[in-house]
Amino acid sequence: MTNFDLVPNRRNSSNSLKWTKYPNDVLPMWVADMDFPAPKPILNALHKAVDHGVMGYEMPSKALKETVAARMDSLYGWKVKPEAVVAVTGIVSGFSVAARAFCTPKKGVLLQTPVYNEFHEVKINVGIPQLDAPFIKHINGNILSYEIDWDIFEKQARKAGMFLLCNPHNPLGIIFSRKELLKMAELCLRNNVLMVSDEIHSELLLDDNKFIPMAKLSPEIAKHTITLIAPSKTFNVPGLFCGFAIIPDRELRERYEKEVGRSRMHVASLGLIAAQAAFSGKCDGWLKELRCYLTGNRDFLVNYVTEYMPDVRTTIPDATYLGWLDFTQTGIKDSPFEFFLKKGKVAFSDGKIFGKDGEGHIRLNFGTSRKLLEQGLERIRKALHSI
Repeated sequence: MTNFDLVPNRRNSSNSLKWTKYPNDVLPMWVADMDFPAPKPILNALHKAVDHGVMGYEMPSKALKETVAARMDSLYGWKVKPEAVVAVTGIVSGFSVAARAFCTPKKGVLLQTPVYNEFHEVKINVGIPQLDAPFIKHINGNILSYEIDWDIFEKQARKAGMFLLCNPHNPLGIIFSRKELLKMAELCLRNNVLMVSDEIHSELLLDDNKFIPMAKLSPEIAKHTITLIAPSKTFNVPGLFCGFAIIPDRELRERYEKEVGRSRMHVASLGLIAAQAAFSGKCDGWLKELRCYLTGNRDFLVNYVTEYMPDVRTTIPDATYLGWLDFTQTGIKDSPFEFFLKKGKVAFSDGKIFGKDGEGHIRLNFGTSRKLLEQGLERIRKALHSI
C-alpha cells in the first residue's frame, strides 16, 4: 500500500523545475508533474540498468513495441500491431513532428481552447496558422463545465491540415464521449484533416470513468489518426523523455518516421527502460491507488472552493490531476497568477498561456500530498480576503 501523504523534499535535493523556479517561500502548484515517487517496478528497472554500468546507445526494442501494443489491447481492446508503434522523445515533440510533416502555411492546426500551452507553440515553431475552436463555457453555481461549439469546429476544420486533440483535456479535465469523438472524426474526415490525439493523461482517470482512444472508433478513423501516449504523466517520469506515436496506417507512419529521423529524436535508454516497466502491468496496483488518491484530492479541491470561496468557480475534472479555476468574479485587478504569486506566495500556471479565453483563470496541480494541497488552498483563501 502506497502512502501518498508522504512526499519527498524536492526543493533542496534535486534540480526540479517545479520546485526551484520560484523563491523558497513560494509553494509551487504549477507545472504538470506530481510530487510522488515513481512506482517501485520502474525504480527497480532503472537501478538494475545503472548497476550494470554501461550506458550505451539503445533503440526501441521489439519487446517494448509489443508491450505498448499489448497495453492498448488490455486497456481498451484496441488491436495495435507492434510495428505501428514509433518511439518519440515526448508528446510535445511528437505532435510537433506531425505538424511539420503534414501541415502547410495554408493548412494549419486546429485547437480547442483553452488548451495546454504547448499546443499554442506549434504555430510559431512550425510556421503554420492556428485555428481556434473555443469551447462553450457553462456556469452552474460555482461549477464550470465546457462543451464543444460544433459550428465553429466545423468552420475551422475546413481550413485545417491537422486537428490536435487533447483527450483527456488539459486543463479542463474532460474525457470526450464516444459520440463527441465520432462527430469530431466525421468532420475531420470530411475535410481531409489529419487527427493527432494527445492521450498522455488517458490512464489518469478519476472516479470510475472510462476512456476511448480516438483511433479505436473505427478502421477508417485509425487510418487518419496519430495517437500519442507516454508513461510520463501516469507514472511520474516526465524527466526521462519517452513517448510513443501509434500510427496504424503504413504510409502515414513512414512519412512520420522520416520526419522523426530528420529531427534526430533519439529516446534515451533509461526512458525506454522505464516505459517497458511502466506498461508491463507491474505498476497497475500502484496506479489504482494513485487514482483513488487523486480522486480524493479532486474532491477536496472542489469542496474547499465551494465552501470557502463562493466567488471562485472550478471545474470537476474527470481525469488528470489538474484543476481549472475562474477568478473573474473575485475583484482581482491584475492576473490571478501574479496576484497569488505576490499576495499568497503560491505559484500556479497562468490561464492566459492556454489561450485568450483563459485570462482570469489559473491551472492548479493537485498531484501532491493532501497536506500541501490544503496549504495551497489556504494561501488562496487568505489572499482573497486581502482584496
